[in-house]
Amino acid sequence: MATQKLLSSLSEADFVLVRETAPEELGGLDEDALLDLHARVRRARNKHVGVYRRDAAVRVSAKGARGQARPANARNAARAEIFEESLARVSRQVAAAARQSAKELKEERLAQARQEAAPAASAAKPPRTSGVKPRVLTDKTRQSPGRKKREAGSIAAGARRQAKRDSR
Repeated sequence: MATQKLLSSLSEADFVLVRETAPEELGGLDEDALLDLHARVRRARNKHVGVYRRDAAVRVSAKGARGQARPANARNAARAEIFEESLARVSRQVAAAARQSAKELKEERLAQARQEAAPAASAAKPPRTSGVKPRVLTDKTRQSPGRKKREAGSIAAGARRQAKRDSR
C-alpha cells in the first residue's frame, strides 16, 4: 500500500476514509454500508484526480513540457493512486456482497416456488392409460411449396459459390 509519509500528508478526513477501506474494516460491513463507502471513496478519488490534473495543466504551461512538469506533481499523483487502490478494494467487496445477496434471493425465490408448486402438482389429474396410442407427429412442413423453394434456392446459391471458386 502507500507509504506512511504519503498517508500522513492526507487530510484527517481522507486518512480516516483510506483506513475504512482496509480489508479487516470492510469485512464487517453490509451491502448498503459498502455502497455508501464506495460513493464516498469515489468522490474523494475524483477530487484528488481533479487536483492532480488541474495542477498538471498549470505546470505544463509554466514548464513548457509534460515531462518536465511531472516530477513536481508526483505527490498529487500518488494521492490519487491511494484513492484509486482504495476504490478498487471497496468495489471488489461490493461485488462480493452483491453476488452473495443475489444468491440468497435466488434461493429464497426457488424455495417459494417449490412451496407453491407442491400443492398444484398433487391436484393435477393422473395421465390417461386407457389404451389410446399417442399420435405420432410427422413433419409436414418439408412438403410445403415455400419450403421446397427455399431449399432449392439455397442449393443453387451453394452451387454458384462453388462454381465461382472452381473457375479461379
